[in-house]
Amino acid sequence: MRIIFMGTPDYAVPTLKALHAAGQEIVAVYSQPPRPAGRRGLEVLPSPVHRTAEALGIPVFTPKSLKSDEEQAGFCTLNADAAVVVAYGLILPKAILDAPRLGAWNGHASLLPRWRGAAPIQRAIMAGDAETGVMIMKMDEGLDTGAVALTETVSINQSMTTGELHDTLAVVTARLMVEAVARLGAEGLPLAPQCDAGVTYAAKIAKTETGVDFSRPAQQVHDHVRGLAPSPGAWFELTTGDRAERVKLLATEVAGVDIKGQAPGTVLDDQLTIACGEGAVRLLSLQKAGGKPLAARDFIRGNAVPEGTVIG
Repeated sequence: MRIIFMGTPDYAVPTLKALHAAGQEIVAVYSQPPRPAGRRGLEVLPSPVHRTAEALGIPVFTPKSLKSDEEQAGFCTLNADAAVVVAYGLILPKAILDAPRLGAWNGHASLLPRWRGAAPIQRAIMAGDAETGVMIMKMDEGLDTGAVALTETVSINQSMTTGELHDTLAVVTARLMVEAVARLGAEGLPLAPQCDAGVTYAAKIAKTETGVDFSRPAQQVHDHVRGLAPSPGAWFELTTGDRAERVKLLATEVAGVDIKGQAPGTVLDDQLTIACGEGAVRLLSLQKAGGKPLAARDFIRGNAVPEGTVIG
């Protein structure tokens, strides 16, 4: 079939590659425009999907919006059988959704209707969910409200980070979408409407919510940290002398220790076990600004964090 692929970040790359390897005719790729990159933002780089499409010899379009008549007319002239959308990041107007003969199909990284929206992987882990998954749905004008064609469930263990779950779900999405497109071009795909109950929204992660709040229960602190790892990263402030600096937390574990009535944020021992509102967490991997990730024992060697110190 003639496919238009629409995606932007690393998450979408396996699906693009899989569809190409499966022999589908990808007539064009749409991706978000190149953006400043690097520490100083001086270099403008195309997205991972953009770079992959160019390597595969597929034409790439990078409009800032698809709302104009000109962009919609150009999309229609591609005469696609279907559009495949994976983490594209732009709103698709009705004219775009209706242009492909068989519609637009999205690979979404949650068990809809739970976690509709921009950050389903992070939100599932931050909420302590035991499972998530991938759904292939036919897109409509709502926010991830389309009817579902295929589903695969994935378990989330208690140590899994967003980075690890991201990579797992990206592979699942690629496999399901290859199956969906093949069936769409053959016998078609049966569709089931989403449930009205259990709707939750996965809002984009805001900078204001990345700080660690040790007054929360230990399990919630642990879920918060792993849900933001490796990026953007949860953080706390460590004060040394009269200087306070942010330290990123990349890994923790819930520690089965008695906090003995200590205030949240109190360092309980020489293993960086920290009292929480309920229970405690042990810090396993930390990173100072401009530094590399360090195991707790290595971090302590270069940073004095004695028992009784309060962080937060």
